[in-house]
Amino acid sequence: MNHPSPDMLSKSTLMRRRGWWRLLQGLVVMGGLSASLGWAQTAAPIRLLVGYAAGGPVDAAARLFAPVLSRELGQSVVVENRPGAGGVLAGDLVAKAAPNGQVLFFGASPTMTISPHVLKSMPFDTLRDLAPIAPILSYANMLVVNKDQPFRNVAELTAYARANPGKVSYGSAGMGGSNHLSGELFAKRVGAQLTHVPYKGNAPAMTDVVGGQLTMMFDIVGTARNYVNSGRVRALAVTSRERNPSVPDVPTLRESGVDFEVGGWYGLYGPPQLPAELVQRFNDATRRALAQEELRSKLVEQGYDLWVGSPQMLAERATRELSLWGSVTQGMKFD
Repeated sequence: MNHPSPDMLSKSTLMRRRGWWRLLQGLVVMGGLSASLGWAQTAAPIRLLVGYAAGGPVDAAARLFAPVLSRELGQSVVVENRPGAGGVLAGDLVAKAAPNGQVLFFGASPTMTISPHVLKSMPFDTLRDLAPIAPILSYANMLVVNKDQPFRNVAELTAYARANPGKVSYGSAGMGGSNHLSGELFAKRVGAQLTHVPYKGNAPAMTDVVGGQLTMMFDIVGTARNYVNSGRVRALAVTSRERNPSVPDVPTLRESGVDFEVGGWYGLYGPPQLPAELVQRFNDATRRALAQEELRSKLVEQGYDLWVGSPQMLAERATRELSLWGSVTQGMKFD
């Protein structure tokens, strides 16, 4: 029987070892590739905090946005409702979260620009303690009046209000809410005294406009237009710079001769000191999400305008409107 020589044995062993080493290297490379491709599926879901209860307009918009953002990121995004103090509770949780991109805030403009002026104390600074990531959408309010009122336009309403101090009443979702302060700003801009009647929500206030207990109200276009289209109230103007595409026949307040341009908005925020690369990643994904027709059409149908832009644009608008509402609320009491 022939036996392999020591030299042949060493060469054979060496070849086998080299073969095993190449196989091991290939498995490592394939494993790394699989890990990178599968990272999005294995990473923990991103928590998108909403400061209002489920079923409301902020929550509804967030739930339309989240799955499209999730697809663009390749990572699960889960909406989490943390209602309280007009969105401040959720904002505070994000302001105190670790800056790792796992917790984000679907911030509404009243939380960011009105709450600091109407709450007795704020647990965080809305400009300093949250990192702006991306604008998402904006919306206008609509000025509506009871259908039996004689006012056919803003000029007629203004003339009556000036001649009859306190006789024009308007409803809101509560003291310090956006439609309350819109009424206050309108009164200042037209030089009239109006009577504010606060409610626990927009719906009961609108019910009393329909019923004639109130003269007028500012309400979000997406909600108010249903009452307008059914003939239950009359639309006089929208509060945005441009006419709203969903109600193109309704003029703006500026067109009606009033220096008034106010709207609400939603923006994406993260914890302070969120790394620049994560801010860029989320901003890019938000832009791509808002470019998707399935999301655009749903939001426009609800009366929203898509607002695509940079973190700086979001920060600048928040700063500007925080100052505006500060001037409107000066001297007011919200106890």
